[in-house]
Amino acid sequence: MLSKNMRWVYISLPIFFFWFFGQIDKLGISVIQTDPGFLQDMGLTGPDKNAKIGFLTFIFTIAYALSNLFWGVVIDRLGARKTALLGIALWTLTMVLAGVSTSYEMFLASRIILGVGEGIMIPVSGKFIATWFHRNELGRAQASWISGNYLGPALGALVLTVLISSMTWHFSFFILAACNLLLNIPMFYFMTRDTPEEHPKLSREELAFIRSSEAPVQEKQSFAQDFRYWIVWIGMLVASFLFFGLSIWLPTYLTQGKGFAKEAMAGITSLSWLFALIFVLVCGYLADKTKRPSLLAAILFGLCTLFLGIAVVATNPIVAGICIGLAMGTQGGVFHLSNLFIVKFSTPKTAGRAAGLMGFTNILGGFASYIMGWMRDLSGGDFGPSILMLIVIALVGFVAYLFTLKREAAEAAVIRQAGQTKSVS
Repeated sequence: MLSKNMRWVYISLPIFFFWFFGQIDKLGISVIQTDPGFLQDMGLTGPDKNAKIGFLTFIFTIAYALSNLFWGVVIDRLGARKTALLGIALWTLTMVLAGVSTSYEMFLASRIILGVGEGIMIPVSGKFIATWFHRNELGRAQASWISGNYLGPALGALVLTVLISSMTWHFSFFILAACNLLLNIPMFYFMTRDTPEEHPKLSREELAFIRSSEAPVQEKQSFAQDFRYWIVWIGMLVASFLFFGLSIWLPTYLTQGKGFAKEAMAGITSLSWLFALIFVLVCGYLADKTKRPSLLAAILFGLCTLFLGIAVVATNPIVAGICIGLAMGTQGGVFHLSNLFIVKFSTPKTAGRAAGLMGFTNILGGFASYIMGWMRDLSGGDFGPSILMLIVIALVGFVAYLFTLKREAAEAAVIRQAGQTKSVS
């Protein structure tokens, strides 16, 4: 049985760890920036310290978003495997650079280069999924690796907290560099290939299944000509703002805004990432089951608005912290659905470009981290105004997806009718 499902090993497993460690590299800064030693070493002690902390993620996401456009074109020409190896090598070097940084400017440079290197993540993953999996299992295929996107930070928050407490913040970056060098690079080199046809150990039966289709596949129009792609693009823009704003500032919100100790902060932060993982897995199943991913996305934005509203009015710190975590978790589900839409609205030949353009939306996520830091400085450290801003942003995502529901409902009805006709015959 396993011999006919090796795509889940050759492709899903490397991409899982690709995101597992990549997200710790990217979002571990949210825990590290709560360490007084790091703040002192980087000179983040003045009245504008929150804006400068937010700027670290802002400049990262600028580089990350812009490089998505570049990498999307490179992947379509060079192939996902070589591009992945190149990007991982680049961001491994930046972990070393971050660990030896002696100034804010030097650390900032490491974040810029990291953004360029990690710009491969969405296009590479989208390209592999579009090429290696049957169209009826795309939701599960996406969830299998996007789960690494959230399990990584969930465990990383705990591990980084222990490393910083027992050693120094520098050591955490060296450990992450070693993980990429010893695990991620060998897995992509030895296990993956750009297409199933190129893999020497893939069975003919599995290749035939991957290339099979329940119905003749019609030539798709360009993804850029489908208005629903741009609705998803807007939704991803909103989700990036919410996700980066919440994930980057959550540990600081818990420790400085709600008075949690480091151990409790790490626990709730880890739980928040697990919420995101649960939303990803549930949405992966429901997207394949209902054929209504746009409806699911609209519901997730509605839930995000609700959870943020509860966090604003809650007087119990634990309730407020968990609701912020749940709000962040909903955007994990939106992120998963957005990547599913990339495959749906593109072809294997254009998946890299479609994913690269979608990845460009991360640029707004960087603005979220900076704007929230700036608003904290203006409000004397209060998170209230920032959370109210996020509520308004979540409502924008909810309204955007409403414009896709009518057409999606009609398509889902056609699919159900075709399935019923097939079962009768």
